[in-house]
Amino acid sequence: MKRYWFLAAFGFAVLAFAAVWMGSLNQDEGWYLYAARLVSEGKTPYRDFFYTQAPVMPVVYSAFTSIWNGSGLLGARIFTMLIGSAGIAFFCALAARLAKPGCRSASALVAFLLLGSNLYHLYYVAIPKTYALAALFVAVGFFLLSFAKDGGWKGALFAVASGVSLAFASGTRISLGILLAVVGLGLLFSFRAWRWSFLWFGIGGALALCIVYGPFLLDPVARSGLVAAQMYHAARGGFDPVFTIGSVSRLVRWYAPLFVVLGMGIAFMANRSRADFGASVTGRGAPLVAWLAAFGFVAVFVVQMFAPFPYEDYQVPVMGLLAVFAALAFVGDAASPSHGLKPLLVLGLAWACAFGSPLLEKWTTNGQDRFWSLKKEKFELEQLRDVAREIEAADPGGDMLLTQDLYLAIETGRKVPEGLEMGPFSMLSDERWRELLESAPCPVAALSGYSFAIAPPRCDEVDIERQLEYWSILKKNYDLLAKEEMFGQNATTLLVLKRKSEAK
Repeated sequence: MKRYWFLAAFGFAVLAFAAVWMGSLNQDEGWYLYAARLVSEGKTPYRDFFYTQAPVMPVVYSAFTSIWNGSGLLGARIFTMLIGSAGIAFFCALAARLAKPGCRSASALVAFLLLGSNLYHLYYVAIPKTYALAALFVAVGFFLLSFAKDGGWKGALFAVASGVSLAFASGTRISLGILLAVVGLGLLFSFRAWRWSFLWFGIGGALALCIVYGPFLLDPVARSGLVAAQMYHAARGGFDPVFTIGSVSRLVRWYAPLFVVLGMGIAFMANRSRADFGASVTGRGAPLVAWLAAFGFVAVFVVQMFAPFPYEDYQVPVMGLLAVFAALAFVGDAASPSHGLKPLLVLGLAWACAFGSPLLEKWTTNGQDRFWSLKKEKFELEQLRDVAREIEAADPGGDMLLTQDLYLAIETGRKVPEGLEMGPFSMLSDERWRELLESAPCPVAALSGYSFAIAPPRCDEVDIERQLEYWSILKKNYDLLAKEEMFGQNATTLLVLKRKSEAK
């Protein structure tokens, strides 16, 4: 088994490096990090700037802003990957904790392969979005829960701590709040075995929710902003069954090894009695935790499928729960004649899918022009760093940048005009846009195909006539300095402009 662990660790290291350095730019990276920077400067989400997610991530990340202030987006990705790796480690520890003696290493290894050798998963726990931190809180919450049946004050403390961790997960992504309900009800219905664990868990969760949301609910201005943030999501509205089905289809494709192992594990379970499966997991009360992990995944999956546009990456924070359940079901009993070969099967499957991942093509090409593949001259992160150097050369020591591509603001260490804190998803009225562009507040502007194009909160496209009017106003105040083709998320054209008064 040790050699399999060595191979798994090697594969993880290679894929993690690829995810951090080669991974495509994502617009969300910029405004999440920018929100954390604002918090580090003493500003409050919802009150001092608009922010559409739960508040825990910018608060946590605000303590580490020196990392990306010094090393840009690369530093932020490395930091986020460390958080994501910690989450994977706790999911593996949970699998080992719940597995039968003799199967612990194999179960942990299978869980590690399903997550740590999945390029898609590693990419989304590398880029600074909410997923890595939320997954860590989920993993820690369920790991602590597995100790909560030990009885006495020790078990009560573990139950409280589990509730706290899952509440923080909800404070990172609100949709994860359903886990509190699933676990709480599961413990209540298992009162005979778990006794008052449900109460201690509920106390921990309630206290943590008060800590997370209380300050914002007590502040009338922040409360109004928090409500507006939720209305922002709801305003997008609508339901497209084709998009939803496509999202599920893509999720299965990205996590194909996990779903294959899950299917095989369920088939193995069908050949064992229910009591046998209960005996295949150890630790007092561990069977309940295993089932709660599965039910928790299903609950979050269903909640997120009801989003107007349920992108498959929304499920990343809870895929570890499904991986744990799949590993336990698949590995089963050490007495199985194929027990020693099962991790090797998963390793081969995971590596084959990682090598054949469409992400590798996406990260190295910009599609195809008829017969010819359009190979990227640089990885997107490298291209971002080069553009940041151009901006610095045009405005040495500057502190302001007019852009909606906030990963440029992060990379250059600059601020954006008030109201643009959410990049392309910022809500500015037509009047405010015109005033902003007429005033030409920044010496340099960096504008991609996302600029002026999205009309939040519905995220429809701004009509082309209005976009042209904005560009016309901009042209009166700025001269073209540089043009970067195939830049950033989805490869649009980036224009770097310098204010005319600065150019003279």
